[in-house]
Amino acid sequence: MSREAYQVPAQLNQNAFSTDMGAGAVDGPSVFYRCGDCYARVSLKRGDQIRCKDCGHRVLYKERTKRMVQFEAR
Repeated sequence: MSREAYQVPAQLNQNAFSTDMGAGAVDGPSVFYRCGDCYARVSLKRGDQIRCKDCGHRVLYKERTKRMVQFEAR
């Protein structure tokens, strides 16, 4: 099969891969990260730039969960 013969499926053709981040796409929970440079606590939502709001550093570390996580060993 050649590349020219490929047809996009009908479900994906309806702008499923749209890069437009409208107001409805930002709704959702915010996740907290720590800046790798200044250690400030940064909250990000979906679609936000991955950047510290205080110093502009682009390396962020996800904070650990505070809930109990237990795995069963076999």
